[in-house]
Order: sequence, then C-alpha cells, then structure tokens
Amino acid sequence: MSSAPSARSFGMTAWLVVIVAAIGFLFDTYELLMTPLVLAPALSELLSVPPNHPDVTAWVGRVLWMTALSGGIFGLLGGLLVDRLGRKSVMAGSIFIYSLSPVLAGLSTSLPWLIFFRCGTFVGVCVEFVAAVTWLSELFPEKRQRELVVGWTQAFASVGGLFVTGVSSGIGSLVHSKMLPALPVGDPTNPAWRYTLMTGLIPAVLIVFLLPFVPESAVWLERKRAGTLKRPRFGELFAPGLLRTTLVVTILSACAYAAAFGTLQVTVTQGVPGLPDLAEARARMIPYGKANAALQKELQELPPDSPARAEKLKALNDNLRQIGKINKEEIQPRREHVQLMQESGGLLGRILLALALVSVTSKRLLLWLFQIPGLVIIPVVWFWIYHHQPQYFTLGVFLAGLCIVAQFSYFGEYLPKVFPIHLRGTGGAFATNVGGRMIGTAAAFLTTNLIAPLLTVGTNNFEKVAYAAGVTGVLVFGIGFLTSFFLPQPPAEISPETKA
Repeated sequence: MSSAPSARSFGMTAWLVVIVAAIGFLFDTYELLMTPLVLAPALSELLSVPPNHPDVTAWVGRVLWMTALSGGIFGLLGGLLVDRLGRKSVMAGSIFIYSLSPVLAGLSTSLPWLIFFRCGTFVGVCVEFVAAVTWLSELFPEKRQRELVVGWTQAFASVGGLFVTGVSSGIGSLVHSKMLPALPVGDPTNPAWRYTLMTGLIPAVLIVFLLPFVPESAVWLERKRAGTLKRPRFGELFAPGLLRTTLVVTILSACAYAAAFGTLQVTVTQGVPGLPDLAEARARMIPYGKANAALQKELQELPPDSPARAEKLKALNDNLRQIGKINKEEIQPRREHVQLMQESGGLLGRILLALALVSVTSKRLLLWLFQIPGLVIIPVVWFWIYHHQPQYFTLGVFLAGLCIVAQFSYFGEYLPKVFPIHLRGTGGAFATNVGGRMIGTAAAFLTTNLIAPLLTVGTNNFEKVAYAAGVTGVLVFGIGFLTSFFLPQPPAEISPETKA
C-alpha cells in the first residue's frame, strides 16, 4: 500500500490520488448530466408519446425528484459508512455502483426499470462525492496544497458535463448516419439515449487499475487501528456545538442544488424547446401530435385483433417517428448546445473558485462572489432574454452555470473543515444529501409540477416551465444569500492529523 502524500513533495502517489479523484469527480457529473440529455427521448419511447406530450413534462420532474431522493437517502447512509468503513473503500464501491447502473438503465424496456437504475446511479454519485472530498482533505495535510488539490480536482466535475454533452452529440451523429449496430431492445429508430447511458461504464474500467496504488486516509486509518476513532452518530450533528453549522450548510446546499435542478436542468430538458426561434419546429410537430390524439381515441374503440387497429397503430408509429425526427434534428441539438454552455460556465466557475480559495480567507465573502451575481443574472436571463433575445440565451445560461456550479466546489472544500474527523463523512453527507439531493433537487418537481401549472404567462407548456425555472432560481438564490449571513467561519487552520 502506498503511503499518504507528503506535505513537502508531490510525487507519484500524490499524482495518482489526484488522477483518481479527478476521474471520480468527472464521472460524477457525467453520470448525473446524462439525465437532462436522455430523459425526454427515453420517456417518449417508454410512454409511447411525443417528446412534447404533457406526460413527458410531468415525468421529467418526477424522475429527477425520485432519483435525487433515492440518492439523498442512501447517500446519507453512505456518509455514515465513510466514517465507519473508510474513505477509499466506500469511494471505490460507489464508483462501481454508478458505473454499472447506467448500463442497465440503457437496457431498460419499461419506465419502472429505467427509474430504478437511474436511482442506482444517483446513489453511487451521492456517496462518491462525500467520500472523495473527505478522502482528499485528509490525504494532503498542508493547507495550500490541500486547497489546490480539492479545488482543481473538483473542476473536473464540469469537464464531465462537457464530456457527456460531446458524447451525446457524437452518438446522435453516429446513429443518424447509421454507423452504430442495432440494439437488442427498444425502438431501433431511437437508440441514441440507450447508447449514451451505456457509456457510463467507462469510470469502472479506469478506476479498477488505479485504486490498488492509492492509500486510505492515514489519519482515519491510524485512529481506527488504535481504537480512538469515535463512533459516528447522526445526533451529534445537532449537538449545541454543531447545530448552527449543520443547519446553515444544509440550507445552503439545498439552495445550490435547487438552482441546478429546478432552474438549469429543467430548462435544458423542458425549457429549451419553447425558445421563440424554435417555434417553426414546434409548429411542424403539432399536426402529428393532433393526429395521434385522434388515433388513440379510435384505437380504444377497436378490438385487439382488428385489421383496422393494425393500420391505425402503424399510422400512429409513423407520426411518432416524424415527431422524433424533428426533435432529433432541430430541438435536441439546441438542447445539447445549451447543456454545453451551462457546463462550460460551470467549469469556469469551479476554476474561479479554485483560484479564489488561495486568496480569499472569508468563507462568507467567497460564497458571495457567486451568489450576488446570480441574483442579477437569473431574472434577466429567464424573464427577459429567453423570451425577447433567444440568441443570447445560451450566454445567459453560461453565466448562470458559473454562479451555480461553483457553489458545489465551495461545499466540497468547506465541509471537511467544519466537522470533526469521525463525523466528516456523516456531516458532509447530511448537508449535501439531505439538504442538496433530497430537499434541493425537489425543486425540479416544484418547477414543473407546482409553479409552472399556476402561471398565466407563456403561450405553451415549455415557456411556462422556463418562467417557472426563473422563479425557482430567484427564490433559492435569495434564500441562500440571506442564510449566508449565519455561515460559520471554520476554526483556525488545523492539520487533519491533529483536528479532533
């Protein structure tokens, strides 16, 4: 077993640790951000409805919420395991879970199985994030070195977003040119979402060769062997000394994830098709949708073995293929472009956070660098640019992604500093999984199923969702900014080896 990286040098072991962490963070985002790219075409196929059908809109919010809720519940338990079983071992197990689950999701032939395996992916990602940031914070004892490593490796999470967008686009091109073999399951004319999911196996292939050469956290391992490691208990998070910290970081995490899921991801999935400059594509889909609505009513009145029924089913499927063709050629590329700009902004935000870490000592000020601009950017982009200047919408999403995604790196660096060693996994998991994954990601459901139906603005469902996404973003950024005034400054820098 390799020894922990030295504070005085940055040798082979340190570089291997950085590589493993970067791969883990990269594919965390890669696996998660498959969802807004594949969910609409997957739901369209499995529900046998057009991509613009209200059932697709409703199920997008439900699936995002259910998967995140599962990740939050089991991620919280995973945080407890990080403190009990070790940082490296739990991190490794979580990577294999989130690598295998998307492959099985890509082979799903029904909506329940798709949801089940997407939940498995979220579980793996939720556990891996907490395990990895805790592991890194304890492997590098020197403050500046640790902040650089944690900040820059987390930047690879946004590289993962760019990577999955590029992979999705590339797979779409290969499918369109018929260069990929047919799959044994699903609609042979709509395999792109399945192929995209199956690429989730990549991290397991990479990690299996590197994990034997990186160490476990020395401070955790030494205390475990010496019998001095305290048993983690959830109740300690609410003891007087930690109560304020736990509540504040949980609320702030919830707000950051709410903005990501309830504003950014919902917009990519259901808001982009409503852009004014895509009105012509939407209009060409309407006749096929109306024809299918009439066909479905007629099919309900025909016996199962009727020749007329077979003809009408063929007509219905032909219409679905035409709708899918328009979606694939005109709407999906725009969705992928917005996703690309969102992730590019997120990457820049993480880089700016990594740079600011070495010069800004106030954790509150560091957070404000991204919260305050977001309070201005989101209403301008979602309430004005989306509807009146759609050609600049992707730039607005870029800036919003910068302000939102940088906060994820912020928590990855901040949380290990404010919880004691035996509670680092548990405390970090509670903040990111209960606050972020369970509460924050419910904003996707809030946006699509509660706020959007109540709005009287917008000429179609896509525009209503976009307005609702803006409302959610302004709301959670405002709550986060007010909560930040109660954010505790971490205690004076203490080496992980000596912190109780």
